[in-house]
Amino acid sequence: MMSLPFYQRHHEHYDRAYRHKALSSTVSQYQKETKSKSAVYAQGSAAYARGSAAYRHLSAAGFSLDSSAAYSHGSSAYDLESAAYSHGSTAYDSSAMQSKRSAAYSLDSESLSTSSAAYSHASESINKLAAAYRLGSEAYSFGLKNSNLMIEDQSYKMSPKAKRAKQSLISEDKENEALDYSVPIFTGRQVNISGITDTEEERIKESAAYVAKRNLFATGEGVSVSKVAKTTSEEEHHEKKSRKVAIRESAERVAMKKTLEETQAFHRKLNQDKLLHAPEFIIEPRSHTIWEKENVRFNCSVAGWPEPRVTWYKNNVPIDVQAHPGKYIIQSRYGLHSLEITECEFDDTAQYHASAMNVKGEVSVYASLVVKRYKGEIDASLLHGRNLSLSPFAVTPHGYASRFEISFVDKFDVAFGREGETMSLGCTVVINPDIKRFKPDIEWYRNGVLITPSKWVQMQWSGERASLTLTHANKEDEGLYTLRVAMGEYYEEYSGYVFVRDADAEIPGAPGAPLDVQCLDANKDYVIVSWKQPAVDGGNPILGYFIDRCEVGTSHWTQCNENPVKFARFPVTGLIEGRSYIFRVRAVNKAGVSLPSRVSEPVAALDPADRARLRSHPSAPWTGQIIVTEEEPAEGVVPGPPTDLQVIEATKNYVVLSWKPPGQRGHEGIMYFVEKCVAGTEDWQRVNTEIPVKSPRFAVFDLSEGKSYCFRVRCCNSAGIGEPSEATEATVVDDKLDIPKAPGRIMPTRNTDTSVVVTWAEPPDAKELVGYYIESSVEGSGRWEPCNNNPVKGTRFVCHGLSTGEKYIFRVRAVNAAGLSEFSQESEPIEVKAAIAAPSPPYDIVVLESVRDSMVLGWKQPEAIGGTEITGYYVNYREVVDGVPGKWKEANIKAVTDRAYRIENLKENMVYQFQVAAANLAGVGAPSKPSKSFKCEEWTIAVPGPPHDVKCTEVRKDSLVLLWKEPVYSGRTPVVGYYVDMKETEAKEERWRSVNEKPLQKKYLKIGGLTQGVSYVFRVRATNQAGVGKPSDVTDAVIAETRPGTKEVVVDVDDNGVISLNFECDQMSPDSKFIWSKNYEPIEDDPRLNIDTKGGKSKLSFKNLGEDDLGIYSCIVTDTDGVSSSYTIDEEEMKRLLALSHERQFPTVPLISELAVEILEKGEVRFWLQAEKLSGNAKANFVFNDKEIFNGEKYKMKVDKNTGLVEMIMDKLEEKDEGTYTFQLQDGKATNQSSLVLIGDVFKKLRDEADFQRKEWHRKQGPHFVDKLGWEVTDECNVMLKCKVANIKKETHIVWYKDDREIMVDEEHDFKDGVCTLLISEFSKKDAGTYEVILKDDRGKDSSELKLKDTAFADLMNEVCRRIALSATDLKIQSTAEGIRLYSYVTYYVEDLRVGWVHNDTQIKFTDRMRTGVTGEQIWLQINEPTPQDKGRYIMELFDGNTTHKKTVDLSGQAFDEAFAEFQRLKQAAIAEKNRARVLGGLPDVVTIQEGKALNLSCTVWGDPTPEVSWLKNEKSFVSDANCILKFESGKNVSFSISTVSTQDSGKYSIVVKNKYGTETSVTSL
Repeated sequence: MMSLPFYQRHHEHYDRAYRHKALSSTVSQYQKETKSKSAVYAQGSAAYARGSAAYRHLSAAGFSLDSSAAYSHGSSAYDLESAAYSHGSTAYDSSAMQSKRSAAYSLDSESLSTSSAAYSHASESINKLAAAYRLGSEAYSFGLKNSNLMIEDQSYKMSPKAKRAKQSLISEDKENEALDYSVPIFTGRQVNISGITDTEEERIKESAAYVAKRNLFATGEGVSVSKVAKTTSEEEHHEKKSRKVAIRESAERVAMKKTLEETQAFHRKLNQDKLLHAPEFIIEPRSHTIWEKENVRFNCSVAGWPEPRVTWYKNNVPIDVQAHPGKYIIQSRYGLHSLEITECEFDDTAQYHASAMNVKGEVSVYASLVVKRYKGEIDASLLHGRNLSLSPFAVTPHGYASRFEISFVDKFDVAFGREGETMSLGCTVVINPDIKRFKPDIEWYRNGVLITPSKWVQMQWSGERASLTLTHANKEDEGLYTLRVAMGEYYEEYSGYVFVRDADAEIPGAPGAPLDVQCLDANKDYVIVSWKQPAVDGGNPILGYFIDRCEVGTSHWTQCNENPVKFARFPVTGLIEGRSYIFRVRAVNKAGVSLPSRVSEPVAALDPADRARLRSHPSAPWTGQIIVTEEEPAEGVVPGPPTDLQVIEATKNYVVLSWKPPGQRGHEGIMYFVEKCVAGTEDWQRVNTEIPVKSPRFAVFDLSEGKSYCFRVRCCNSAGIGEPSEATEATVVDDKLDIPKAPGRIMPTRNTDTSVVVTWAEPPDAKELVGYYIESSVEGSGRWEPCNNNPVKGTRFVCHGLSTGEKYIFRVRAVNAAGLSEFSQESEPIEVKAAIAAPSPPYDIVVLESVRDSMVLGWKQPEAIGGTEITGYYVNYREVVDGVPGKWKEANIKAVTDRAYRIENLKENMVYQFQVAAANLAGVGAPSKPSKSFKCEEWTIAVPGPPHDVKCTEVRKDSLVLLWKEPVYSGRTPVVGYYVDMKETEAKEERWRSVNEKPLQKKYLKIGGLTQGVSYVFRVRATNQAGVGKPSDVTDAVIAETRPGTKEVVVDVDDNGVISLNFECDQMSPDSKFIWSKNYEPIEDDPRLNIDTKGGKSKLSFKNLGEDDLGIYSCIVTDTDGVSSSYTIDEEEMKRLLALSHERQFPTVPLISELAVEILEKGEVRFWLQAEKLSGNAKANFVFNDKEIFNGEKYKMKVDKNTGLVEMIMDKLEEKDEGTYTFQLQDGKATNQSSLVLIGDVFKKLRDEADFQRKEWHRKQGPHFVDKLGWEVTDECNVMLKCKVANIKKETHIVWYKDDREIMVDEEHDFKDGVCTLLISEFSKKDAGTYEVILKDDRGKDSSELKLKDTAFADLMNEVCRRIALSATDLKIQSTAEGIRLYSYVTYYVEDLRVGWVHNDTQIKFTDRMRTGVTGEQIWLQINEPTPQDKGRYIMELFDGNTTHKKTVDLSGQAFDEAFAEFQRLKQAAIAEKNRARVLGGLPDVVTIQEGKALNLSCTVWGDPTPEVSWLKNEKSFVSDANCILKFESGKNVSFSISTVSTQDSGKYSIVVKNKYGTETSVTSL
């Protein structure tokens, strides 16, 4: 028998490296299970091929269920060993069943059904399975097609062969010829995996099937196909062929080794992050409610890579199967996980959850179990041991036919956000009944698509509130968000729209960012990036888009296209195989480039089949059929031409080609060269000249727009370049997809008071529409705003965020990949207000009065009035006899406007029910629910009936006003007053309390003292002489709060003195009205009042306010949410308003300042006053001594109406200008005047000041002093003379003088800072005198003088001394040979600085032992021969003439001891130095003398005590002799004599003197 090539056995084919470890282990496990069965299968295959007799024998053994189990075991691997596995893979089966390849290799189900009893038993499963679960029928087909006997006897009808499968027919006459069959792996792959399937799921399953199939053959055990020789010669011939195969395999080893190395290198480059996936539950476990003793099973399926590990928990505690044997059964098989709990007890009621975890993260899903106890209605034994799935009882967590009531509180509304912001949506969920440990399913949807948590979206469930957070909002997040809360089979939903606007552009006028970037058709080195165009173009048309890419794991973005592309799809080439990328897109117009879009999901540059294999996690190995052909794998095969070449996309910028790999390509991978030529020519040019293409996709750029091209593709490998494919048809380089036309029939309709529904017609011939953008504009504004930033599909959209009462127009444009259409025609204007609808039913029907044949009913206004005013009510009634109601009858044909109505002609003592319906312009609303049953009988009670129509108005955070109407039935005596009761809404009935102690005469009451945020209810009781009557119906609950935007009635007095009350409302509907009341009674044609209403403002004016007008004036705006306010006018307020009115009737011009005078810079005189405000019609008159003066040469007059400033300027004052000046003002009918008297000394002083100022001005026309000459002391204690000058120039000179003598200055001042200075160092008495500085140039001169004499000098010296004193350092201690010195340093010392010393608070008297002095900059105190009495605190006092400055040091304790010890040491050292032995008259250094001469040297020595004297010659001691005489006389004279000098006397002579204080040596050389 022919076996597979060695590399398939040992290496299991190089392409298996694409398979992940989990899949390999799964396949390996499955192969181990099937090893024992494969032999049986192989024998069956061989026998099948030999003929019918052998086949019948095999079928008897293999297909007969009763006769043999061998074949059943042998084929179980291919027929799914158990029904359980078949059930677990139904999703896989149905998907694979749709595959076209599966149909090609499937056996016909009708033929299979006739085979045998065992085969028929499993035929239903077999018919459903695809190629992944089929028998290797191709092997059978060889035998079937060559065995006529088999065909005749068994009547098998084979399914048609796939077109790509190579037919291999064996005729009878060649039966004796030995043929062997190889199994080329690439052929099998070509047949089963070529192309791209429709869905990612099919690709994953196809890859898993292929890997399992390939592995099965690679082991050499699963299938071995060859012709079996019947004779010995045929067997020998087969052996020879086998040796040939061995030689061929040896030749293939080199090629396979190279391929393996390339594959390993490829996998080293693979981005593993893209291949890893966090766990995700595909199917979550369901919650269950069961009876005791029943079994229950939780099932779930989970996906992820690496394969997640699943753990089951009960109430967050891991379930230990070993601790409860038989109680829990946990199974995991092919991604399907289950937890079974047997014979459940009441204690098993809990929350269970499954947790899946791998290296990418952990995720959990929850389910609840409720175990109900049996109470005896049903035989409990019927339930024991029964599985939940078989239970006949349709129970829910609350028993039979129970239903949850799910409601939403605190709902999220339509939300508006901006890109980059964080947005949150949330609802409080109320579930009734509330079952503990029974968790609802919370799901969020966007535009109907389930949302899963990601880095962009976070979801929370607190047990009461569900919330969704958009961590970084983008336009992709815009849409309709729906919260679904499910409890078992019941669920409720709530939806709200979220709008996300563009972030502010970095460049003004730049367009908005594109959105929804996706990667399509990814391949080894190529991907198509698509996006959606933004709604905002920045005011300029978008010129195109830039596409950027970034390799995953880096932060470097690379632009993919040099020129902007307009088409919203772009093929990106040049990717590196195995690496993952993310993409983003930017729009550009003439203003600039937009912000980048949100990045795409990562995509790996891989072959689609490889990607499917790497991502797949098959539930079972592939066991389908394999095509076995006679094609022999050969090394170095030149690939054939590609097939199915076509143009899949063509635009003005590029053309995208697609093809299929060739059938003949050998074992190597192949690459492609693309060629083009102009249509009608044969001038083929290679497009990718340098690098071949790896993917069967290619985008051709740089084509001439409008020209027609043909394309073809060649394959290449190491053996060479193959023949070209068939050329495509001529393709014109142009956009195949046209920009859509504008939509039509724009129709806006009312929706709410802030939204409008817009509908439109789809544009004709629209292709591949992405959606629509809608824009709105306030009529007449000319400014258009986008209503949506994410294209909407469909032809209807609700535009939110509009202003109530404004009129809007709308326009729409369509979007596809080619671009945005033109705008549609503008719609008709529509006013934003709520759509009109019929009102909701009235409620709380009560009987206000009852007599023998009539009854008076009262009711409350509907909660929803339908957007327009209620026009009336219709009342129906019916009789109730013995509890059985009769037919409804109309009580009124004409609508009644009051909420009280008397029904006539009733039967006495008959019981009736009533219902009321409200009507408005939209029609009659639904009637109310039937009221309680009321008996028609005459009331005889003495107390009054209940008040009615009780309502709350003017609700604020701490108060409200309660209104009511008097009872219809007043009792036996008239009503004398009312009592108002109140309580908190949630309080019990006994918590009612009375607001007023005494009965109220009026039918209104302002109730204060409320707590903000608390809900209250109220009722009213009437009283008469007989007592207090029945309370009214309770009001609706009212929360004490001041709503945002609440406005109050404002009193105003206009310029004519008219007093008015004004009220404004910005929440009005078109039908809203202002209703004014006095003391809460509507005002009707009052001759004292005038009411004027315009738009949202209403004014109530008093014609002549008086005592008759005192009261509470209130205003209510109808058809709003309770907009109301009031204003009280009492006597005090009336007086205030009348006074203000008089002031407004006879006004004065208010002045900020009265008439004043001032001197200007040039000596001019300015008269001025300032009014608070002046209108454009104001005027002023100027009067001098009762005569009007006018603007002219002498008087310059000016009136500034903006600032209210009135002024008059005179050049100079003369004697005739003495008198009274008056300014008279008139502004409309308001007047005022102000006068100023300038007579006598006042006038003279003003004139002198003006003259002086005029002279000063002239002086300042040349160089002058701004600040006169002055002095300051610097930090260095020097004196600086300085002055500030102005109006100087380069030629201006400055000269300094002292006592009329010029001071020579080293440097010329540059006036850079406008300050002139003269520095005097170490200022002292010699520097006293008069200093002057002069400025001069051609425009004039100015001088400034400073006298530093007497007092001025003393003041300066005091400042100098002060600065010197401040510069003094801290006192320090210094020891000397004489004693201890205390000292401090100053900058410098002057005699004017007086120094004093204090010891222990006693002034020191200076003596020879204690003396002070100054040495340079050091001020010191010397303490000679210190004693312990000198210890203590010393103070140095520096007196600067005004202030004493002190410096302190503490000379005691350790400080004194250390100083005294140092003094003793220095003293001893001084004594030693003074008394030590020394040579005073030294010997000469060198003495030169002739031989034979006499030498006499002498010197003087000193020391106390008298020193000892010794001599040395050449460092050796010597004494006197006859020739050399040494003498020491009188203790100080030393002599050295040599009578006759000889050469032996040469040498170095030293005299050494020594006493107890020291030694000294004097040396001389002879």
